[in-house]
Amino acid sequence: MPERLADMLLDLWTPLIILWITLPPCIYMAPMNQSQILMSGSPLELNRLSEEQRILNRSKRGWVWNQMFVLEEFSGPEPILVGRLHTDLDPGSKKIKYILSGDGAGTIFQINDITGDIHAIKRLDREEKAEYTLTAQAVDWETNKPLEPPSEFIIKVQDINDNAPEFLNGPYHATVPEMSILGTSVTNVTATDADDPVYGNSAKLVYSILEGQPYFSIEPETAIIKTALPNMDREAKEEYLVVIQAKDMGGHSGGLSGTTTLTVTLTDVNDNPPKFAQSLYHFSVPEDVVLGTAIGRVKANDQDIGENAQSSYDIIDGDGTALFEITSDTQAQDGVIRLRKPLDFETKKSYTLKVEAANVYIDPRFSSRGPFKDTATVKIVVEDADEPPVFSSPTYLLEVHENAALNSVIGQVTARDPDITSSPIRFSIDRHTDLERQFNINADDGKITLATPLDRELSVWHNITIIATEIRNHSQISRVPVAIKVLDVNDNAPEFASEYEAFLCENGKPGQVIQTVSAMDKDDPKNGHYFLYSLLPEMVNNPNFTIKKNEDNSLSILAKHNGFNRQKQEVYLLPIIISDSGNPPLSSTSTLTIRVCGCSSDGVVQSCNVEAYVLPIGLSMGALIAILACIILLLVIVVLFVTLRRHKNEPLIIKDDEDVRENIIRYDDEGGGEEDTEAFDIATLQNPDGINGFLPPLLTPIFMVTHRTS
Repeated sequence: MPERLADMLLDLWTPLIILWITLPPCIYMAPMNQSQILMSGSPLELNRLSEEQRILNRSKRGWVWNQMFVLEEFSGPEPILVGRLHTDLDPGSKKIKYILSGDGAGTIFQINDITGDIHAIKRLDREEKAEYTLTAQAVDWETNKPLEPPSEFIIKVQDINDNAPEFLNGPYHATVPEMSILGTSVTNVTATDADDPVYGNSAKLVYSILEGQPYFSIEPETAIIKTALPNMDREAKEEYLVVIQAKDMGGHSGGLSGTTTLTVTLTDVNDNPPKFAQSLYHFSVPEDVVLGTAIGRVKANDQDIGENAQSSYDIIDGDGTALFEITSDTQAQDGVIRLRKPLDFETKKSYTLKVEAANVYIDPRFSSRGPFKDTATVKIVVEDADEPPVFSSPTYLLEVHENAALNSVIGQVTARDPDITSSPIRFSIDRHTDLERQFNINADDGKITLATPLDRELSVWHNITIIATEIRNHSQISRVPVAIKVLDVNDNAPEFASEYEAFLCENGKPGQVIQTVSAMDKDDPKNGHYFLYSLLPEMVNNPNFTIKKNEDNSLSILAKHNGFNRQKQEVYLLPIIISDSGNPPLSSTSTLTIRVCGCSSDGVVQSCNVEAYVLPIGLSMGALIAILACIILLLVIVVLFVTLRRHKNEPLIIKDDEDVRENIIRYDDEGGGEEDTEAFDIATLQNPDGINGFLPPLLTPIFMVTHRTS
């Protein structure tokens, strides 16, 4: 404490001594009018000047200070003298009164109105207010009249080192990659000091590290923190606590200081390869496990974290590379071994794999350390399981002719139990695939027989499913699809492709093609259809028609002569024999109907009936239709005329002795349903008091319907 007190006194007295040395030149360099107020003052020196010294200075044409100083935080038993106001107009008769106004006048600063001495009556804080602006005035004591204009001056609060540095944003956190080189910048911190940065060294800060060596260092003036050791390893230590000090007074003794903490975290880099927890893994799996099932997991540990610890797994060698695969689980960071193809205990009972784990992301700075990968051996033992029967083929294709005999064998399926303790097999047909029960199977040997006749023309394919079941364990079953193709036999005779009807013109020419016909056959020969056409033996020498086979397997019918007359014979029937090329060949007889018709000069058929001959020659079909329409229209007109004449001759007034009722129905053109119809009793109209037996024009019915009842 004594040493610190001495430093504070030295800091306080140094500027005052300098001010005292430089004071005399200021006195003589600033002569003022005698009528102005003399304002003198300094922190301490002027307080010690005697009255004689001040009078001596004033006799030299006067001088003025426009600033006064007072030390902050100064406290004592008496108010501190800041300075004195004096005017050259004061002859010492004490008839002058000094008045002080402005910032803090009367509350902080107090003036002796006779002597002009200004005292600070309160403890001042520069950080709260650094300066005060006041106004001084000299007035006549008796009249209070101003002796001269008011004069403004400033009292400055002089700083002392009473504020320690502060880290306003602490505590701090920063990161730096592990394995960084020496001198890598980490962060920088800043402290603030409320003291005056212009006056003295009260706010001049110097930074240092109190805790955190030898890992980090700090630049004293800029507070930049750097690594002090190279290649710090996160895996050895991840977090460091650094205590930082800021000291004012340029770091000299006696200065005030403040501290803060900085937590430095080393971020990870990929500087470690993956390493399998064990060099050999053992797994066992049943032979009937489902494809894609996880067999086991292997894990390579990595001291790094995040993406630097991610590894990909591969099978690089072994006798099971085709049956197994390994995938990487990014969440658990391990490798999952799965089954790709079915296992067979009876074929091979164990497999050996060599798996590798390699980092996904490689940092080239550390590639020289060696490959970032590791390998391990995996042994997989296959366990025996009760397996279902296995068919000799995954599918079967059978062929059978459609004329095959019932109960004949059309094919056979075979299956076996793959287990060492082989079980006998029984075969059956899934009847959901053979609803008509067209096939049977021998339960012991799997021979398929025909149960009902087949017809290729109805169904070419039959798809059934055969079931194989172990006798010792009925839960072990297998299924296999069997496709049965029905082969064609020549069991259908050919016939006309459609119902043909030929037309022959009376004015036709000899050799003219009357009709071209084609044939069809429901059978499906391997080499396609080839038809033979012929006439009945008794029609070979037919005088009217002949036939000609075309290259496209069709047949043309030709006329042998002209001059056909439909009045003589209207229709001709021509039987044609059609034979196929099957073995044995089949044939049928189809009859072609040929009608004799009247045709135009260019061969267009106009009429094929005998009655047409009574019509004028050359009359077109359109003209005939028009004439027929006119005749029908005339008949309708005649009927309407006769009907109207008959209604006109009937009397309107009906005899009284007849029990007759007539309803008059009025129809409204706008239409309103049943409401548009109003019925009236005809007896009302016959009232002698009424309308004299006739209908007025407004009640004349548009349409009359009469109902007679006896």
